[in-house]
Amino acid sequence: MTDPKLAGRLTVPLRLPTEDPLPPGSHILGLFAERDARLYVPEGLAPRRPVPLVVLFHGGGGSAEKIMPMLAVHAEARGFLLLVPQSLHPTWDLVIAGNGPDRDRLEHALQALGSHFLLDPGRIAFAGHSDGGSYALSLGLTNGDLVSHVIVSSAGFMSVQTQVGAPRVFISHATRDEQIPIDRSGRTHAQLLRAAGYDVTFVEYDEPHAYDPAVVRRAVDFFMSEGEPPRAA
Repeated sequence: MTDPKLAGRLTVPLRLPTEDPLPPGSHILGLFAERDARLYVPEGLAPRRPVPLVVLFHGGGGSAEKIMPMLAVHAEARGFLLLVPQSLHPTWDLVIAGNGPDRDRLEHALQALGSHFLLDPGRIAFAGHSDGGSYALSLGLTNGDLVSHVIVSSAGFMSVQTQVGAPRVFISHATRDEQIPIDRSGRTHAQLLRAAGYDVTFVEYDEPHAYDPAVVRRAVDFFMSEGEPPRAA
């Protein structure tokens, strides 16, 4: 029997917070000695009310600082937490050899976040671009009992040993992407997932290997389609 951790399974019980919420702004979580996770907390979250969460994974050779601007302005405007973990090595463990330290660090970061905020179980998204998109897609489908939405941009592959749950999936891919051609990635992923019964939104856009801000806005609307979370008075 395969070890659930090696298959990418996460153990993150959604419970009532035991500590005070972190204040608005950008935080280094202080969990790891190197390449620590970062968190963006928007203004005006209603205390002790369920809050949406997006976990955003950077691309190969990237960092939290580089990828956070992709969604930080939307987190502030729409009222969701933005957790940005960092791979221990230049890219994610799953891309290199399989689930390992990055899975463990992600689980630790999610558990720590849950001690400060009550997470909305109906709106937890894994998102990412390039290698980060591949990681989000793979772990999101593996943990569909935790993840409600998967949002990927220019993902190269998906590696899923265990499918759990049925998260809604938003895939976007650039038609002029020479690094990860759309025919063998985005279009193929969308076709396979639809055939497997997933609710898939697929968007193509005329760019090279880069995320598109207008498409990112559509992805945020896709994630927040059930309405905005309440804000503090």
